Amino acid sequence: MSGIGKEFMEKTQYRYLGRSDQSMGHPQPPLELAAKDTDRITDLPEPKQVQADDISLRQAIERRTSIRNYSSEPISLEELSYLLWCTQGVKEVVRDVVTFRTVPSAGARHALETYILVNNVRGLEKGLYRFLPIEHRLVEVNMERDIADRIKTGCLDQGFIKTSAVTFIWTAVPYRMAWRYGQRGYRYLHLDAGHVCQNLYLSAESIGCGVCAIAAFLDEDINPAIGIDGENEFVIYVATLGKK
Repeated sequence: MSGIGKEFMEKTQYRYLGRSDQSMGHPQPPLELAAKDTDRITDLPEPKQVQADDISLRQAIERRTSIRNYSSEPISLEELSYLLWCTQGVKEVVRDVVTFRTVPSAGARHALETYILVNNVRGLEKGLYRFLPIEHRLVEVNMERDIADRIKTGCLDQGFIKTSAVTFIWTAVPYRMAWRYGQRGYRYLHLDAGHVCQNLYLSAESIGCGVCAIAAFLDEDINPAIGIDGENEFVIYVATLGKK
């Protein structure tokens, strides 16, 4: 067996790692991408306000399956807030150098950002937003009418990108991880994405929603569609969600 994948696994072994930027005293990258003063911000309800079903973890795991067809019923802003908290919620900020969240991350680096394509959320305008996990707010990114079509095109024209209530788009900011772990950090980005998406699957079960994870997307289309360069920040995982 040979190829790029095999080479990636070989070259990111510990024996190839040099000194990290952290060990050489380089400044730490920001804990999240900040909003600009001119950005429009939406406050989110407290996640504890959501009336979620009191199901057991075993029930959530047993019910979990990928669902691509959703009802026309919108999700509420409270439910969206709950889902964002379950997938990237910040439980504690320690000395402005690390965050502890509702999902695990290598070295608590939390190098992922969450974008959401809003299609059917009660009280929220359609468009593309980014989650600010420390402040628990949303910042508008792109409210143009064709943004859903552009993201759908980037996901190989899979129609449920637009028929979902919300499509989650997780991006990676690689230096936030590589600052500590060098090139091996690229492995950890993909592991972290799996942790986040599984939390979405399980938390969705408690509010009557279904999820479908998507790894089939065209990097060269979806990255510019959401306004990122594909190098310092790139899409790593996508998932649709809506009421069953």
